Amino acid sequence: MGMTPVCARLVLAALLALMAAACQTDDLPPQPRFISFAPDDGIAVPMSTAAAQSAPAAPARNSERQYFIEFRSRYALSYGHSYVVFGRATETGEMINPEVAGLHPASNSPVPYVLGHIIPVPAETGWSDGDLEEEYRSASWRVMLNEDEYNKVVAYIRKLQSSSVTWNATVYNCNAFVGSIARFMGYRTPSKWLRSQQFITKLREMNTDDNTTLSSAAAGFRRE
Repeated sequence: MGMTPVCARLVLAALLALMAAACQTDDLPPQPRFISFAPDDGIAVPMSTAAAQSAPAAPARNSERQYFIEFRSRYALSYGHSYVVFGRATETGEMINPEVAGLHPASNSPVPYVLGHIIPVPAETGWSDGDLEEEYRSASWRVMLNEDEYNKVVAYIRKLQSSSVTWNATVYNCNAFVGSIARFMGYRTPSKWLRSQQFITKLREMNTDDNTTLSSAAAGFRRE
Protein backbone atom coordinates (compact mmCIF):
# COMPACT_ATOMS: atom_id res chain seq x y z
CA MET A 1 0.00 0.00 0.00
CA GLY A 2 1.43 3.39 -0.95
CA MET A 3 1.58 6.47 1.22
CA THR A 4 -1.48 8.64 1.59
CA PRO A 5 -1.26 12.19 0.16
CA VAL A 6 -0.96 13.58 3.69
CA CYS A 7 1.94 11.24 4.55
CA ALA A 8 3.61 12.01 1.26
CA ARG A 9 3.44 15.73 1.98
CA LEU A 10 4.88 15.19 5.45
CA VAL A 11 7.80 13.21 4.07
CA LEU A 12 8.42 15.85 1.40
CA ALA A 13 8.38 18.60 3.99
CA ALA A 14 10.80 16.64 6.17
CA LEU A 15 13.13 16.11 3.23
CA LEU A 16 13.09 19.83 2.49
CA ALA A 17 13.91 20.55 6.14
CA LEU A 18 16.77 18.07 5.98
CA MET A 19 18.08 19.64 2.78
CA ALA A 20 17.95 23.10 4.38
CA ALA A 21 19.94 21.84 7.37
CA ALA A 22 22.49 20.23 5.08
CA CYS A 23 23.05 23.62 3.42
CA GLN A 24 24.50 25.03 6.62
CA THR A 25 28.24 25.61 6.93
CA ASP A 26 30.13 22.44 6.10
CA ASP A 27 32.01 20.60 8.83
CA LEU A 28 35.70 21.29 9.28
CA PRO A 29 38.42 18.61 9.24
CA PRO A 30 38.77 16.64 12.50
CA GLN A 31 39.51 19.03 15.36
CA PRO A 32 42.29 18.49 17.93
CA ARG A 33 41.35 16.55 21.02
CA PHE A 34 41.09 18.52 24.24
CA ILE A 35 41.30 17.28 27.80
CA SER A 36 40.40 19.09 31.02
CA PHE A 37 40.91 18.16 34.63
CA ALA A 38 37.93 19.10 36.78
CA PRO A 39 37.15 20.61 39.10
CA ASP A 40 40.25 21.95 40.85
CA ASP A 41 43.10 22.65 38.39
CA GLY A 42 40.83 23.29 35.37
CA ILE A 43 43.37 23.27 32.55
CA ALA A 44 42.39 22.21 29.05
CA VAL A 45 45.31 20.92 27.01
CA PRO A 46 45.03 21.20 23.20
CA MET A 47 46.75 18.33 21.40
CA SER A 48 48.55 18.78 18.13
CA THR A 49 47.56 16.67 15.17
CA ALA A 50 50.70 14.59 15.57
CA ALA A 51 50.02 13.97 19.24
CA ALA A 52 46.42 13.09 18.52
CA GLN A 53 47.53 10.42 16.08
CA SER A 54 49.89 8.82 18.57
CA ALA A 55 47.73 8.77 21.72
CA PRO A 56 44.00 8.64 22.45
CA ALA A 57 44.27 11.56 24.88
CA ALA A 58 46.73 13.39 27.07
CA PRO A 59 47.85 11.34 30.12
CA ALA A 60 45.88 11.89 33.29
CA ARG A 61 47.99 14.08 35.59
CA ASN A 62 46.08 13.37 38.76
CA SER A 63 45.97 9.75 39.90
CA GLU A 64 42.54 10.32 41.48
CA ARG A 65 41.09 11.44 38.16
CA GLN A 66 41.07 8.16 36.28
CA TYR A 67 37.50 8.54 35.00
CA PHE A 68 36.22 10.67 32.17
CA ILE A 69 33.19 12.07 30.41
CA GLU A 70 34.01 12.90 26.80
CA PHE A 71 31.74 15.16 24.78
CA ARG A 72 32.19 14.06 21.19
CA SER A 73 30.83 14.54 17.68
CA ARG A 74 31.29 12.43 14.59
CA TYR A 75 30.70 12.89 10.90
CA ALA A 76 27.51 11.56 9.33
CA LEU A 77 25.73 11.90 6.01
CA SER A 78 23.60 14.75 7.40
CA TYR A 79 24.88 17.27 9.94
CA GLY A 80 26.67 14.86 12.21
CA HIS A 81 25.93 13.25 15.56
CA SER A 82 26.85 14.35 19.09
CA TYR A 83 27.06 12.09 22.13
CA VAL A 84 29.15 11.30 25.20
CA VAL A 85 31.70 8.58 25.79
CA PHE A 86 32.48 7.70 29.39
CA GLY A 87 34.54 5.26 31.45
CA ARG A 88 38.03 4.85 32.89
CA ALA A 89 41.31 5.75 31.22
CA THR A 90 44.83 4.41 31.56
CA GLU A 91 47.75 6.66 32.53
CA THR A 92 48.41 7.22 28.83
CA GLY A 93 44.78 8.05 28.07
CA GLU A 94 43.51 4.85 26.46
CA MET A 95 39.87 4.16 27.23
CA ILE A 96 39.00 1.08 29.31
CA ASN A 97 35.67 -0.51 28.30
CA PRO A 98 34.07 2.81 27.34
CA GLU A 99 30.31 3.31 27.20
CA VAL A 100 28.38 5.58 24.85
CA ALA A 101 25.23 7.59 25.47
CA GLY A 102 23.58 9.54 22.68
CA LEU A 103 20.08 10.18 21.38
CA HIS A 104 19.15 8.91 17.90
CA PRO A 105 16.17 7.32 16.11
CA ALA A 106 15.60 3.68 17.09
CA SER A 107 15.99 2.34 13.57
CA ASN A 108 18.56 1.80 10.85
CA SER A 109 15.96 2.89 8.30
CA PRO A 110 16.15 6.49 7.03
CA VAL A 111 12.36 6.83 7.24
CA PRO A 112 12.13 7.52 11.03
CA TYR A 113 15.04 9.94 10.71
CA VAL A 114 13.23 11.87 7.97
CA LEU A 115 9.90 11.85 9.82
CA GLY A 116 11.72 12.96 12.97
CA HIS A 117 12.20 16.35 11.39
CA ILE A 118 8.46 16.93 11.82
CA ILE A 119 7.17 14.64 14.55
CA PRO A 120 8.82 12.85 17.50
CA VAL A 121 9.94 9.30 16.64
CA PRO A 122 11.01 6.43 18.94
CA ALA A 123 14.59 6.85 20.12
CA GLU A 124 17.54 4.89 21.45
CA THR A 125 20.13 6.35 23.79
CA GLY A 126 23.15 4.10 23.40
CA TRP A 127 25.89 3.37 20.92
CA SER A 128 25.48 3.97 17.20
CA ASP A 129 27.69 2.87 14.33
CA GLY A 130 30.96 4.83 14.16
CA ASP A 131 30.79 6.40 17.62
CA LEU A 132 34.13 5.00 18.79
CA GLU A 133 35.96 5.00 15.47
CA GLU A 134 38.63 7.67 15.24
CA GLU A 135 38.17 8.14 11.49
CA TYR A 136 34.66 9.51 12.11
CA ARG A 137 35.46 11.73 15.11
CA SER A 138 35.00 15.40 14.22
CA ALA A 139 35.48 17.08 17.63
CA SER A 140 35.91 16.02 21.24
CA TRP A 141 36.42 17.40 24.73
CA ARG A 142 37.31 15.03 27.56
CA VAL A 143 36.82 15.99 31.21
CA MET A 144 38.74 13.92 33.75
CA LEU A 145 36.93 13.20 37.04
CA ASN A 146 37.52 11.38 40.28
CA GLU A 147 35.39 8.34 41.08
CA ASP A 148 32.78 10.19 43.14
CA GLU A 149 32.30 12.91 40.52
CA TYR A 150 32.12 10.31 37.78
CA ASN A 151 29.51 8.20 39.56
CA LYS A 152 27.26 11.24 40.04
CA VAL A 153 27.40 12.10 36.34
CA VAL A 154 26.85 8.49 35.25
CA ALA A 155 23.82 8.24 37.53
CA TYR A 156 22.40 11.30 35.80
CA ILE A 157 23.17 9.83 32.36
CA ARG A 158 21.28 6.63 33.28
CA LYS A 159 18.32 8.71 34.46
CA LEU A 160 18.37 10.76 31.27
CA GLN A 161 18.55 7.63 29.12
CA SER A 162 15.51 6.13 30.83
CA SER A 163 13.41 9.25 30.24
CA SER A 164 14.54 10.06 26.67
CA VAL A 165 12.21 7.93 24.57
CA THR A 166 11.73 10.09 21.47
CA TRP A 167 13.92 12.02 19.04
CA ASN A 168 12.97 15.12 17.08
CA ALA A 169 15.38 17.17 15.00
CA THR A 170 14.08 20.53 16.17
CA VAL A 171 12.69 19.90 19.67
CA TYR A 172 14.84 17.22 21.29
CA ASN A 173 17.83 16.11 19.25
CA CYS A 174 21.26 14.66 20.01
CA ASN A 175 22.67 18.09 20.90
CA ALA A 176 19.87 18.67 23.40
CA PHE A 177 20.59 15.29 25.01
CA VAL A 178 24.31 16.05 25.35
CA GLY A 179 23.53 19.56 26.55
CA SER A 180 21.51 18.16 29.45
CA ILE A 181 24.56 16.23 30.64
CA ALA A 182 26.82 19.26 30.25
CA ARG A 183 24.46 21.48 32.24
CA PHE A 184 24.29 18.90 35.02
CA MET A 185 28.08 19.20 35.23
CA GLY A 186 27.80 22.96 35.57
CA TYR A 187 28.63 23.97 32.00
CA ARG A 188 26.95 26.48 29.74
CA THR A 189 25.67 25.09 26.44
CA PRO A 190 25.32 26.48 22.90
CA SER A 191 22.29 26.27 20.62
CA LYS A 192 20.97 22.76 20.04
CA TRP A 193 20.41 23.64 16.36
CA LEU A 194 24.10 23.81 15.49
CA ARG A 195 25.81 21.12 13.46
CA SER A 196 27.21 18.53 15.86
CA GLN A 197 30.86 19.47 15.32
CA GLN A 198 30.03 23.13 15.95
CA PHE A 199 28.03 22.22 19.05
CA ILE A 200 30.86 20.26 20.69
CA THR A 201 33.47 22.87 19.74
CA LYS A 202 31.41 25.76 21.10
CA LEU A 203 30.56 23.79 24.23
CA ARG A 204 34.27 23.59 25.04
CA GLU A 205 34.96 27.20 24.04
CA MET A 206 32.08 28.55 26.14
CA ASN A 207 33.46 26.83 29.24
CA THR A 208 37.14 27.61 28.88
CA ASP A 209 39.08 30.85 29.05
CA ASP A 210 40.99 31.46 25.83
CA ASN A 211 40.33 27.80 25.02
CA THR A 212 42.83 26.70 27.66
CA THR A 213 41.39 27.26 31.13
CA LEU A 214 38.04 26.11 32.47
CA SER A 215 35.68 28.79 33.69
CA SER A 216 34.69 28.87 37.35
CA ALA A 217 31.15 27.82 36.36
CA ALA A 218 32.40 24.26 35.95
CA ALA A 219 33.68 23.98 39.51
CA GLY A 220 30.85 21.74 40.69
CA PHE A 221 27.97 19.62 39.51
CA ARG A 222 24.38 20.77 39.57
CA ARG A 223 22.29 18.59 41.87
CA GLU A 224 18.96 17.22 40.67
